[in-house]
Amino acid sequence: MSGGVFKRCGCRSSETGRLLSSACPELAERGHGSWYFDCAVPVLPGRRERLRRGGYLTRREAVAARDTLLGDGEAFTAEGWTMQQWLRYWLTTRTRIRPTTLRSYEVHVERHLIPHLGRIRLSELTGRHITDTITTIGATTNRYGRTPTPSTLHRIRATLRSALNAAIREGLLRDNPPRYVEVPSPRRPHALVWTAQRVEAWQKTGERPAVAVWTVEQTATFLSFISQDRLAVMWWLIALRGLRRGEAAGLRWVDVDLDAGVAMIEQQRIANGRVVTVGPPKTAASRRLVPLDRHTVRLLREHRRRQRAEQRVAGQAWQDSGYVFVTEDGAPLHPDFLTRRFHHLVGESGLPPVRLHALRHGAASLAHCAGVDLKTVQAQLGHSSIVLTADTYTSVLTDLLAYAAEATAKLVLSAAARNPGHRHRRDDHPAKSAGPRAVPSVERPVTRRSGRRKGAKRGRPHASHQRPTKIKGV
Repeated sequence: MSGGVFKRCGCRSSETGRLLSSACPELAERGHGSWYFDCAVPVLPGRRERLRRGGYLTRREAVAARDTLLGDGEAFTAEGWTMQQWLRYWLTTRTRIRPTTLRSYEVHVERHLIPHLGRIRLSELTGRHITDTITTIGATTNRYGRTPTPSTLHRIRATLRSALNAAIREGLLRDNPPRYVEVPSPRRPHALVWTAQRVEAWQKTGERPAVAVWTVEQTATFLSFISQDRLAVMWWLIALRGLRRGEAAGLRWVDVDLDAGVAMIEQQRIANGRVVTVGPPKTAASRRLVPLDRHTVRLLREHRRRQRAEQRVAGQAWQDSGYVFVTEDGAPLHPDFLTRRFHHLVGESGLPPVRLHALRHGAASLAHCAGVDLKTVQAQLGHSSIVLTADTYTSVLTDLLAYAAEATAKLVLSAAARNPGHRHRRDDHPAKSAGPRAVPSVERPVTRRSGRRKGAKRGRPHASHQRPTKIKGV
């Protein structure tokens, strides 16, 4: 067996105040100090970590604990990992995810998980540790005095689950404790429309909904206001065709066919602080074909002519990046610039504030309000599920809801108009005011049986009244 066994204590020097540890002269006395062992254990294939454990009363106990730990030979163990070591090692293995997702993982790990769980051994982590951590994080306020939302707590737990799932795949753990931890259920913010009443309240108090979208008239007002902006066509595409900001910034001329009136979403520009990377669309369904109407095609042709004029003016300073929307010297746009520019234009227009993503939100509702079916709207936005399209993007426009209300009322009124006499018969009934119990029973008039001719033999109906024989299979 490899690994050393030694004795140490917590005594300090009277002169320097430092721990004497193994140099304490009283360690030879029985009962003074405790025994430790130090050994290298395999934690992953080709990787070993030094592990020190202590607090044993006798040397024999320390040796037995060391031998037990190393008794499995090359079996990988979680004893050599603290949560801090494992979480940071796990981050280095996340090489095939989007930079923004990796950045979110890093924030969760460094800001929340390591400060609360970093010193706990990977093998000793329990659901109680995680529950206490989530409770503590949920009660902590940020610099704005706000506590984390349930959605944030869910994402933190999801990050921890992902990290521990990797430990299970490596054979370090057998179970994932976060899966049993309850977190407050998050609620997706419901988008509200900037109605006249909400606009008036916002102008008086400054309060605004968490997620809000413009009406059709407000969207038209904004597009008319920014018609002279260099990026007016980009705002038009986002508002009517539902492009994401990264997709708009990453759109290239090679992906646009103005003769056919289509644009292919093949890539997006992803912002990670000041660093911008080019990657595939958000999901597989986001790689899509966006049809362009004739007005949009005309606007794009005018935009290309202005861009070529800017290229001639810039001369050698022009960067031929090949993107549809660029800076004045031809450089690609930073996605964060789109957000800042949009907020500036909205402030100048005097319209109620919305997020840039709300233009995409409104595009889906506008399309559905114009009569486009949900499946087509889903393809237009690049959603992988029609449920997301139906629940989030098409239930906010009051015009659409008003149309549904009018159609329902019209259906009922039309049915009533087709039966005008039914209401009068009930109104003219002599016993209506007396209630249901006062309605007298109606005796049927006694008439001759319709199944016999006069003089015919009783019990045998006339041939004209006999039912036809039912043929099996017909």
